[in-house]
Amino acid sequence: MEKFSMPKVFGAVTMGERGQIVIPAEVRKNFRIKPGDRLIVFAKQNGPIGLVPTEEFSQFLDSMSQIQAKFKKINNA
Repeated sequence: MEKFSMPKVFGAVTMGERGQIVIPAEVRKNFRIKPGDRLIVFAKQNGPIGLVPTEEFSQFLDSMSQIQAKFKKINNA
């Protein structure tokens, strides 16, 4: 199991007139985000905003579907 780590503050960004922000270089490097990558945006109302690369989100959904199928199999046995 992965050890829980505290969130890290990477700095502040400013939103431009068109609603765009620049993701800090350290974040892009750490999470291997490249120009043209698509990101899923998550947010809770009045809460934090999160970004997840679409490929990682897709892999997460695939994993959850497999786990759900196993639970259904166990419950129907």
